[in-house]
Amino acid sequence: MAAIKEWNEDDRPREKLYLKGTEALSNSELLAILINNGTRDKSAVELAKELLYKNNNDLKRLGRLSVKEILQLNIKGIGVAKAVSIAAALELGIRRDVAEKNISIIKTSKDIAAFLKAKFQHQSKEVFVVVYLNNSNKIIHHEIVSEGGITSTIVDTRIILKNALSHNAVGIVLCHNHPSGNLEPSNADKQITEKIKQAAKLLDIQLIDHIIVSDEGYYSFADNGFL
Repeated sequence: MAAIKEWNEDDRPREKLYLKGTEALSNSELLAILINNGTRDKSAVELAKELLYKNNNDLKRLGRLSVKEILQLNIKGIGVAKAVSIAAALELGIRRDVAEKNISIIKTSKDIAAFLKAKFQHQSKEVFVVVYLNNSNKIIHHEIVSEGGITSTIVDTRIILKNALSHNAVGIVLCHNHPSGNLEPSNADKQITEKIKQAAKLLDIQLIDHIIVSDEGYYSFADNGFL
């Protein structure tokens, strides 16, 4: 087999991975394999470097982009097909992280935060999630109940409690992400938490925690004495 340096430039990352394994490749080389081929002026590796540069060399930021957002970067040589491949590969990475942190029974805030952080920290917009639990603290169901900034008008307490009753849940965990990275709860976060807590209490449903997640980690209302 010819040495890597003798191969076409677009083929070198593939050969390097084959010979040395994934750990030997840089982020740009791994992306170049997804991009597959370059243009007349730039190799696949150079296109990958440009893609990373336009995302501040931040894979987490790149992982938040939709196909349309990748295309809006206007990188000559990255069209729909390549953008789709990149988005699909990054989503697989996120799902692998979620699968590794998947849990069925909640024992501590760390348990639920690990699962929620893996699943929702990469969202580019704020989402509000509710996890429904049975009397053994086993996860019955989880779902996004709203998207966008948190206010009492956007987060409908009635829908949350209706869903809790339909799933026969006795406990719920609230979660939302902060795309900015800041983990400190806002006044709106505190107000909606208290509102849902009091409403749930009337139905003998316990609000166990409210978790804020971001790239920086997580914040637990329960651990910080707000519940």
